[in-house]
Amino acid sequence: MINRTVPIHSDKDILLGKPVVKGTRLSVEFILERFASGWTEAQVLENYPRLTKEDLQAVFAYASSSDEGFFRFCKS
Repeated sequence: MINRTVPIHSDKDILLGKPVVKGTRLSVEFILERFASGWTEAQVLENYPRLTKEDLQAVFAYASSSDEGFFRFCKS
């Protein structure tokens, strides 16, 4: 069973340590890119059925609170 209590984590062996949604190989950056390119929440959830609304909330919370998060993403 996947521990979903901490939905965002980093592991040097998964995507070179990029923060990902736990239990997936979907990085915070990748998910934010989907929204930046115009995808809706419904489209993201439909295309990546292992994700939940709570996972998406965790992605946005991580991006807005991380020292490297959202602002680093916007600059790249």
